[in-house]
Amino acid sequence: MIEAKIEEFIAAFEQSFIGNTFISLSLGNYKGKEENLKNIYCKRILVKREEKLSLTYRYKTRDIVKNYAIQEAKQVLSQQLLTGFKLGNLFTSGFDLNYTVHANGNAVLKKLPPKSNVIPDASHDKVKKRPITSSGKPYLAALKITDQEGNVFKNAQDKYKQINHYIDIISPLIKDLPQTDKLRVVDMGSGKGYLTFALYDYLSNVVNRPSQVTGVEFRPDLVALCNTIARDSQFDGLNFVEGTIEDYQPIDTNVLIALHACDTATDDALLKGIKAKADLIVVAPCCHKQIRREMEKTKASNELGFLVRHGIFLERQAEMVTDGIRALILEYFGYKTKVFEFISDAHTPKNVMIVGVKGKSTDSDRTQVLKKISEAKSFFGIQRHHLEKVLED
Repeated sequence: MIEAKIEEFIAAFEQSFIGNTFISLSLGNYKGKEENLKNIYCKRILVKREEKLSLTYRYKTRDIVKNYAIQEAKQVLSQQLLTGFKLGNLFTSGFDLNYTVHANGNAVLKKLPPKSNVIPDASHDKVKKRPITSSGKPYLAALKITDQEGNVFKNAQDKYKQINHYIDIISPLIKDLPQTDKLRVVDMGSGKGYLTFALYDYLSNVVNRPSQVTGVEFRPDLVALCNTIARDSQFDGLNFVEGTIEDYQPIDTNVLIALHACDTATDDALLKGIKAKADLIVVAPCCHKQIRREMEKTKASNELGFLVRHGIFLERQAEMVTDGIRALILEYFGYKTKVFEFISDAHTPKNVMIVGVKGKSTDSDRTQVLKKISEAKSFFGIQRHHLEKVLED
């Protein structure tokens, strides 16, 4: 009797799946031997363009998800109903079906009007809306991110995600900037220009903000390549110039960006932004050598001595101290700072991103900041942070 009702229930489930009327299925009132198992929930999913059924095993303290083809799912659900679950509910767009085993051991099927006729989206991974779409972007094809039809190359998936991750981070920062006739952006050390192109595209074509974006790069071959791509893409407000961070003089700059500038080159970029009184400064430093050398040379005796005697801990401490003092110096000049993790791509280590938004500071604020900087330098045995030196010069 029970086997026949289970077979009828599973047949209705299979027919709804084949006929595309299936909404969901659940099993409950578990009386089997598996400890802490409470329910099983079943839904249709799409994995690599193949329809499957996702079964979520709900335990007391955890969930386990397993995906099956329809025939496998039928066998699993049949076995679970036979060996433990006394309640099953099938939901379809045409009807609902309730399977119940009563206390006397009799199994009953009850057909009910549907609670919903809406078929859920079967997509396993929700398509994320990206600020930079891949289609209709000649620069992405020229940079070997996509083919001519806008399909992202398999080996460029990480770079494409990085581009959109970067725009996701910087877009709210730019949104809050004062309105100007033209937003002037300088990207120091722009390299091959992946992020520079994406930012200009976002400003011009997504938020429609008139902008002049300049990429600064010391390698002439990359400057020539990027200018050609910008011209071919009809990006009239985007250009690349040959130069170094140290030598380039930004004029009337609203936003200054320097990602992965090595060691003190980050300080040179911060100096340019501070002197230009940029509304927004964004840096992602790397290679924190200058402060580490000072800490190694001085070997200050303090409560952290047991840590910094190990090279790997010393390196990490030097990174935090370097960037912490950078943030304090920005605050001295009236910037509100945020420091957070920026993952550039799968092949580059995690970086810290320092963001400074132009504000105001009082004499009292500056006095307090100078005190904090002095105390930090004394504690870690630092004579001078490079950014202090270039600001004084």
